[in-house]
Formats: sequence, structure tokens, C-alpha cells
Amino acid sequence: MVNFAYLIGDRDSGEALLVDPAYDVDGLLDIVAAEGLSLTGVIGTHYHADHVGGSMMGFDVVGITELLAKHDVPIHLQAPETEFVTKVTGVGAEHMVAHKPGDQLHVGDIPIDLIHTPGHTPGSQCILVEGHLVSGDTLFLDGCGRTDLPGGDAATLYHSLTSGLAGVGDDVILCPGHQYSPKPTQTMGETRANNIVYRPDTAEQWLAMFS
Repeated sequence: MVNFAYLIGDRDSGEALLVDPAYDVDGLLDIVAAEGLSLTGVIGTHYHADHVGGSMMGFDVVGITELLAKHDVPIHLQAPETEFVTKVTGVGAEHMVAHKPGDQLHVGDIPIDLIHTPGHTPGSQCILVEGHLVSGDTLFLDGCGRTDLPGGDAATLYHSLTSGLAGVGDDVILCPGHQYSPKPTQTMGETRANNIVYRPDTAEQWLAMFS
């Protein structure tokens, strides 16, 4: 799957957040420790097991359930995603923080903006932090997340990709949830210029190509 997990840390405070910790939780926690940081929370971009762990489509993936057994930290999600995360991972609501669109977190003094971008799933979110957009499966360097799994909706994803991310500048670095392209990252300007999902001019054209 060539999944990406991301670590956001503030060296002054020593605090850190993990984004989408799946598959190798112990390895990720070792990196946090090696950086001299203390884990204070997790952000999940969406409920699919390859991003937060759990059981889905016949696969069992290590993720937040195993992480919580080692570090009791809050799991930050968009509110519509919490019920799906519980179904996939078994993690209860008491471990989750259900956010609204536009909420902001802090790791130390670093602000993290949570952008609700539904479509791939009802509660998919992107994370904007210090000139980087961690996009989960909402947007890749080439293409976007599929919409044929439970909770997916193609028309909603179109609006997330266009109006939902309209405020993200072209100089922001896109950091996707998978490496489906030769490069791991690129600017949003490059993505908007070259990604086929930005080629249609209207929702109707987009749905004709991608629904």
C-alpha cells in the first residue's frame, strides 16, 4: 500500500502527534522516542484500516488499538468519522475527540488546522501545518481517493477538492497518504496544474469522469 504516516513535533515543548499510525506502531513509537519527543495525541485522516488499523475487507492491520495499549492519548477525528473508526478498530468514543470543520489543534506552539474534506469517507480530513497539507486519501499527487467504499460519495469529494481546499495556497506542500507517484510530495500548485482530478471545469464533468 506504500502508506505514509507523519510525525508532527515541537522540539521546544517536546510534544508530538502521529498522523495515521498503522502497520508498524512500534517502529513509529521508536521514532518518536529517538527524536526526544513525547506522544501527546494521534490524528486520523479517515477510518480505513490502512490508516488507523483494525479489521476491514478481510485484513487485520495494527494501528490505534495497539498504540493505545502503550500510550493512552486522544485520537483526533472529524465527528462523522468516529462511528466508523469504532466499527473498524473497536476503539470506543472515550478515546476519541470528535472535531468540527475548522477546528485547530496545537502541538506545543505549532498550530494545526483540521480541514473537513468528506467524499472518500464522511469524516475524511486534511491537516494543514506550517506550509504542508497532509491529505490522507482525499488527494494524491496523481488522482484522488476512491468513492465506492462505505461512506464514499463522488459529488461530495468534488466539492472537497475544489471549494474545500480552495484556501490552501499553491505553495503549500502536498503530503498524501500513499506514494502512488514517483515523488512523495509536491506543491499544491503542481498538483492543481497536473492532476487529472482538477481538469474538469464543473461538477457534472467531474462526475462523468470519476463517479
